[in-house]
Parts: sequence; C-alpha cells; structure tokens
Amino acid sequence: MLSRGLANDEGAHGAAEQQATEQTPRSPAVLVKALCAEIAACRSAVVAFSGGIDSTVVLKLAADVLGERALGVSGLSPAVAPAEAAEAERLGHQLGARLLFAETAELRRPGYVANGPDRCFHCKTELYAVCRAIADEHGLACILNGTNADDVGDWRPGLAAATEARVRSPLLACGMTKREVRAVAAHLGLPNWDKPALACLASRLPYGTRVTSERLAAVDAVERHLLGLGFRQVRARHHGDLVRLEVEPERVADLVALGAVGALDGPTRDAGFLHWSIEAEGFRSGRLNDTLTRIP
Repeated sequence: MLSRGLANDEGAHGAAEQQATEQTPRSPAVLVKALCAEIAACRSAVVAFSGGIDSTVVLKLAADVLGERALGVSGLSPAVAPAEAAEAERLGHQLGARLLFAETAELRRPGYVANGPDRCFHCKTELYAVCRAIADEHGLACILNGTNADDVGDWRPGLAAATEARVRSPLLACGMTKREVRAVAAHLGLPNWDKPALACLASRLPYGTRVTSERLAAVDAVERHLLGLGFRQVRARHHGDLVRLEVEPERVADLVALGAVGALDGPTRDAGFLHWSIEAEGFRSGRLNDTLTRIP
C-alpha cells in the first residue's frame, strides 16, 4: 500500500449492498408486477428520490402507475454532491417523472452535526419531514422510499426514521434484494441499472467527527478528482489532516501507480489535506460500522 500518512485501520460508512440470499429466482417481470401493485395501493405518492438505483426503480414505476399523482422529491444540501443532484435531474427527465428539488436543513439538526452512529436517523427525519410537507401541499397521500431487503441486514438508523414518518418501502414489501433491483432496472431499460452504491458525503466522516459544510466539500473535491481519473466506486474518508482513498478493489493497483507519480498530491492538498493514504482492500461498504461494538 502506498501512502502519505497513517495506516488504514478504519473507514466511514458507505451504502450497504450485501449479497442476495439464496432463493428461487424471480423474473423481473414478476417483480415489476408486484411492485406496481404495491405502488398502486398508495393512489398518490411522493417518492424520496436520490438518483440511486433503488429510488430510480420506485420513481419510474410510480410515474408509470400513478402518472401525475406521483412526484419525485430530491433533497439539496451540502451533504449531496452537486454532480449527484445534476444526475438526479437528468434521470427524472429521462423517466418522464415529475421531479422537485427541495432544500433540506440537516446541518441545523444537532444530532446530525454531532455525527454519532444515529446520524442517518436525523438526516432521514429531516428529509421525510420535507417530503411530508410537500406531499401535503400537493395533496399526495404516501411517501415512498427505495429501501430494499438487503438494507435491513446492516446498521441503518434511517429505517427507524422511515417507520416514524410512516414511509412505505415497495422494494422491501416485495422482499427484493439489491441484485433483484438491478435486474428489474435492467429489464426496464434504466440507464443507471449498474450504478455503484452511493451514500451521502457525511458518510465519509468517522462517527464523532462533527459534520460541517467545509468537510463535506473537501471530500467531494477529492472524490471528483478520483472520478475524473476514471474510477467508478470511490470514497474519500476524512480523518482530519489525512484523507483515506478507496476505489474498486480490482483497481487499487492503478491508484497506487497514480499516487507514485504524484497524481494525488495536488488535489488532496488543494482540498485541505496534508496527507493521503490508499485503502489496500479497496472500497467496502459499511466499513465504519466495524467500529460499532453492538448493533441493536
């Protein structure tokens, strides 16, 4: 492992994508039919839309089933990478769905800024409060999200926020794993069916490190540089003066080679970091949760 700093012994939370459990395969057509039935039962809905594959499937089918009675809502805040917001807008147009962007104020929530293991609860509570206000304003009955069956196997405090806000999860209701979601997305011809797992920028900060707009901007700048170098699955983990870099495991050697010729020094320094290191294992979702001694 090539590094400019400390060894890699911890990381931050990433979006979980676990292997699908063994079961009799269900065809995408069957799954689409089941999803449409779940969505139709809502009669009208706001879809919490991040631009990720899960919420894209839900928004696509909600638009098909509910038409004008479906509205995608994407949150805007310093924790959302500007490139992801732009991608969500493009996707919304491609899906033919109504889409609304709304400012969220999680950085004004002390529980979120403190960045404890329950950070996602405070983030999702803010998002769903915004979605509920929009749903009420537009006379829409339900709030839908993109939670799938694999998500319940990891530490996901945001699920508790969804329960409190009475958010419905069509993918979870149909027992769909991430693998099945991708299969359905490919079946529907969605352009992001193979998009890597994502998580908000705050997930790059270890638990206990206060969330600030400056720290979020720093990791976004480094990740944009890595994406510009041709990597697809990237994380820039913020550890004070040190940034720990993760890319897809099969391309760690490529990143090491770039680091050896100085291609990482300038961009990390410009983002405010004094040192960088490369995670030898490559990207792994949920790495920060390794530090939790107990998950209720």
